[in-house]
Amino acid sequence: MDLGGRTDEGSGTDEELSKRFREGDVQAFEAIVERYSRSIYNFTLRFLGDSADAEDATQLTFVQAFESYPRAKAEAPIRPWLFQVARNKCIDLIRRRRTISLSSMERDDDEGPAFDPPDEDRLPDEIFMHTELQQLLQDAILTLPLRSREVVTMRYQGELTFAEIGDALGMPENTAKTLFQRAKVRLRGYLRKRI
Repeated sequence: MDLGGRTDEGSGTDEELSKRFREGDVQAFEAIVERYSRSIYNFTLRFLGDSADAEDATQLTFVQAFESYPRAKAEAPIRPWLFQVARNKCIDLIRRRRTISLSSMERDDDEGPAFDPPDEDRLPDEIFMHTELQQLLQDAILTLPLRSREVVTMRYQGELTFAEIGDALGMPENTAKTLFQRAKVRLRGYLRKRI
């Protein structure tokens, strides 16, 4: 790393980028945004079910990150911290826009492969990977209680570990695992009725 010159903006671990950002390096923040904007957007889209609201929540997440992360606890890892902020922004949007329909989601049906019915024994996490079934899974996730929906969305969309989910939601890791396992059972039941 050349302290006098530019560094590769996207290089470095999360910890290195976080440290540089805390020290005032705006390029490090830009690298964090580049690294996580897609996963944060996908998380907020799954959580809210509306692309415009997801864009708003994503933008608000990174605005707050820019303003607040340098003052956050030094040991706070950036990834779960961002998902926690995104979750809070989603909840704020839901509260402000009571009229949003959580069961509707914009989708262009002309995109993606043709519908291919899944095997009877597929698990929700296997179904999630198939683009043609994402709407069905989205509907299933939206039927979950809020806390379970948060855990499932962070696990599937954010690809966070249960420890990171626990940190982000302020719960023990085992509680996150339990909520996830219970949610999988509910998701399986919902999907079996509709497939």
